[in-house]
Amino acid sequence: MKYWLTAQNKMSSLKSTAAEQKVALLQVHMGVLLLGGTALFSKIVPLSGSAISLARAAIAALFLAMIVKATEGRLSLNSFRDYRNGVILGVFMAIHWVTYFYAMQLSSVATGMIALYTYPVMIVLIEPLLHKQLPKLMDVVMAMFVLAGVALMVPNLSLESDYTLGILLGVLSAVFFAARNIMNHKVFAHYSGTKNMMFQSFVIALVLMPFEITSFSEIKDSTIAWLLLLGVVFTALPHSLIVNGLRSIRAKTMSLVSCLSPCYGTAFAAIFLTEYPSWQTLLGGAMVVSAAVFETWSVNRQK
Repeated sequence: MKYWLTAQNKMSSLKSTAAEQKVALLQVHMGVLLLGGTALFSKIVPLSGSAISLARAAIAALFLAMIVKATEGRLSLNSFRDYRNGVILGVFMAIHWVTYFYAMQLSSVATGMIALYTYPVMIVLIEPLLHKQLPKLMDVVMAMFVLAGVALMVPNLSLESDYTLGILLGVLSAVFFAARNIMNHKVFAHYSGTKNMMFQSFVIALVLMPFEITSFSEIKDSTIAWLLLLGVVFTALPHSLIVNGLRSIRAKTMSLVSCLSPCYGTAFAAIFLTEYPSWQTLLGGAMVVSAAVFETWSVNRQK
């Protein structure tokens, strides 16, 4: 009887774990889906990329602060060093967000998001250099593959072209996102993802406020509603969902799922904005995203 009860308990525990993993995977997919939807606001909200980023950061920071207060009880960081590092990370994120929105405003949702997803390849090229090592040959090959994919999306090699400038801003956004992720992993990973994003959102808002606060002097109610939707539903909520999901699934799974974000963003743009990508964008995007998936999979396999 004792052995039978033990076996039953083990089976129940396995079923519970499997159910938790399914819920966690659903949370991560929903989070990535919502983050993919942020691209729409670059076209819907009648503000500049930096003004959108300011509003998004301020609203998300306040909402995330309430979550952190309720779940962790303490909003402050542990040391002066953490505040210094958090400010640097926030500045990186501010540049990443601003260039991300401008990239899509100047080109298209699909192009801006695909250009951003050159960042996984950048990370695998930069990290070995930080350890005074050379990147692996396959990583260099993947980088060239990504470069070819981005080049394929460029219709006109001229800085006078808004579309080309949008692609370059998307790549610049990827550079700062990669730098932020590398630094975040090394010096700020001892904080929860929610608290991490809360503090960086506060920094983004403080950095951008002197430049864009006047943009909201005559803002319409409909624009405020869009910004609230962006800050709460498409920024704070997805980050919370992803953090909760990561408690039950591996980071590798999360990384691979996140590569679906450009696909979600492109689909949203086609459905809600009737913005359809050209065959060059689709082909170049397939090259960039497939390289991002490959690098994410190979890096996590080695861990």
